[in-house]
Amino acid sequence: MRQWILVFLKGMAMGAANVIPGVSGGTVAFITGIYERLINALKSIDGKLLKLLVRGKLKQFSQRMDLLFLLCLGGGVLSSILTLAQVLKYCFAYYSVYVWAFFFGLIFASIYYVGKKVKRWNGAPVVAILFGAGVALGMAFLKPGTEDSSFFWLVICGMIAMASMIMPGLSGSFVLLLLGNYQLVMIESVSRLANGDLAAACRVLLPVGIGAVVGLLALSHFLSWIFRSFHDVAVALLTGFVAGSLLIIWPWKQEIKMTLEALGKVKEKTVGYEWFWPSSNGETFLAIGLMVLGGLIVWAMERFASKENSV
Repeated sequence: MRQWILVFLKGMAMGAANVIPGVSGGTVAFITGIYERLINALKSIDGKLLKLLVRGKLKQFSQRMDLLFLLCLGGGVLSSILTLAQVLKYCFAYYSVYVWAFFFGLIFASIYYVGKKVKRWNGAPVVAILFGAGVALGMAFLKPGTEDSSFFWLVICGMIAMASMIMPGLSGSFVLLLLGNYQLVMIESVSRLANGDLAAACRVLLPVGIGAVVGLLALSHFLSWIFRSFHDVAVALLTGFVAGSLLIIWPWKQEIKMTLEALGKVKEKTVGYEWFWPSSNGETFLAIGLMVLGGLIVWAMERFASKENSV
């Protein structure tokens, strides 16, 4: 029973993290040690799984899909979105530096413990972590592309956006922005859907949805294979993604925003940042204290987990 409560709490952390730009649910899954299990559960969604369901073999269906794990995790995510995430959203709106600082401390401290999962730090893992960090850092400096509503490009956008959502350190909405189709997909099409213009909305959302499903299934199979075949390289690569995302999570920065408007709906979207060093004042010292608190929480969790494993 205790393990399912922990999975539920980790789901809550994933749900809360999705409120903070640059802190993805995949990052939380990775640093809390459930990422590989989540990928394997998603990978199980295939023809064999559907056959078990159709034939009424519910026990085998549940075991193959790791259904109890997914239900506990999903329940935690949903409950967090309905409760904790709303509080966090308020804090982020009025005390953003403190929220950024707390998550910065959490993720910074986690990098060390996650990196310890690499059994041998030879050439390949070193290249992988540098490559992952470079990709995550590079994305912070990219500029948004131009809009493209072609069917093929929308499928590609869906694939890449979904893949980024389950990759630690990468934001799906930010990737859509870089690909040039954030306004088309997330504002115009969603607004048309809400206004009852189903045909126009589906012309965009259907190919994006197809791409998202293909991206989810393809990436989950690929990641499961790479974890199984090249575990150290996979862990190092994802650790690099998380480490590179620290630049976006850095508390002291000025957001560069773009105003997007469609069908009477106006939304501001962050398209970049200008970073700076903090001043020596009370706010800075409190933020540093929250960084330290985040790191201590990770340390305490690791100590607790190691004691549990030794029993």
